[in-house]
Amino acid sequence: MDEQEVEGSPGKAAPAARPATFREVFGVSEYRYLFTAAVLSWIGDYFARVAVAVLIFSDTGSALLSAAGFAVSYLPWVAGGPVLAALAERYPYRRVMILCDVGRLALVALMALPGLPLPVLLLLLLTSSLLTPPFQAARSAMLAQILTGDRYVMGLSVQNTAGQAAQVAGYALGGVIAAVDAHVALLINAATFGASALLLWRGVRPRPVGTTAAPRRSLLKETGDGIKLVFGHRVMRPIALVVFSMVAIQIVPEGLAAAWSAELGGGSHTAGLLMAAMPIGNVIGAFFVRVMVPARRLKLIKPVLLMSPLFLIPALADPPAIVVFFLGVCTGVTATVMVPLNGLFTSVLPSDFRARAFGIMQGGIQISFATAVLTSGALAEIFPVPVVVGVWGVCGLVLMAVAVRTWPRTVVIDAEVSRAADLNRQSSSLPVA
Repeated sequence: MDEQEVEGSPGKAAPAARPATFREVFGVSEYRYLFTAAVLSWIGDYFARVAVAVLIFSDTGSALLSAAGFAVSYLPWVAGGPVLAALAERYPYRRVMILCDVGRLALVALMALPGLPLPVLLLLLLTSSLLTPPFQAARSAMLAQILTGDRYVMGLSVQNTAGQAAQVAGYALGGVIAAVDAHVALLINAATFGASALLLWRGVRPRPVGTTAAPRRSLLKETGDGIKLVFGHRVMRPIALVVFSMVAIQIVPEGLAAAWSAELGGGSHTAGLLMAAMPIGNVIGAFFVRVMVPARRLKLIKPVLLMSPLFLIPALADPPAIVVFFLGVCTGVTATVMVPLNGLFTSVLPSDFRARAFGIMQGGIQISFATAVLTSGALAEIFPVPVVVGVWGVCGLVLMAVAVRTWPRTVVIDAEVSRAADLNRQSSSLPVA
């Protein structure tokens, strides 16, 4: 099967000499359905987190238990996300996504039943969250099948921007509805998963499972193969390390927003403003990604990697809230370097490892997120928040300087892109059992 056969422009990828357009991306019917299904699933996830936190707090009055309920949804990624994501490699991606959505619909609907004991509620939430890694891994792998060339990069940029908007909308609307009746919020969440499954069933054509000459092994061994591939590859390894580092560097101002707001003399409104800075910057950065030619994006990776932690260092001067907000927006703009990095990662990735590789990346991002927030939070108990953020930026600058210094040369990247393309052509030409 030729992966470039996509509805709307059969067999043709967007020209590499110019950036792909929104019309070219959304002109692919399957992408429109996949995009809408992903947004619905994201909003549903945020609805569930708010609703469960409200339910637990209203029943127990415990902030700690409420926070624990919020954190449960992240646990599968940290504990075994790459292994769960490896499941998506064994079955057609569309089928994996639909089954995950149907499973989450049923589990979240059960969570909406009134009077559930707290242990049962948390167990249902954890079980539902276990379906997120294979769903997201399959979605990421399918996106690389549906969109090719610069259309993939543009489609990824659009999804990243939509993901930020879905986060804001999901938390805001979920909070409003949960304040009235958290059970209703959970029922709406279940409905979003049902709608997502329906969209995938009607709008995305079935594709056979990826062919491979290697026999199937245990999930742990296949996950190990994916880890060896990513971290043993001379291009994927530096990309993975840079992405994990960028997440750890940039999440700190958002994670400390509430404490930083208090030190600035502001309240929840100021904290919300500081937390919104990064998503706003992401939206602005997405515009630059959209108008920039592909070759220029790749050339700017190293300068932007160095620039990103620089916007945290001025925190050492203890600036006012408006300056902190501006610095957060600038940091969010530089975060869009993740888009060309993701495109480059995909271009050197053998198709037989797509779901596993994306699962490993997602798991690493979640672990980096959790580690950075917990570490910086512990430091903020001892030192003022501006000092923590500023010093974190200095350490990040040193880390990015090392990454840029050891970044693979263009000839190495080009060789690996060609090698992956050859492997994928050979794989697509194999007969499907």
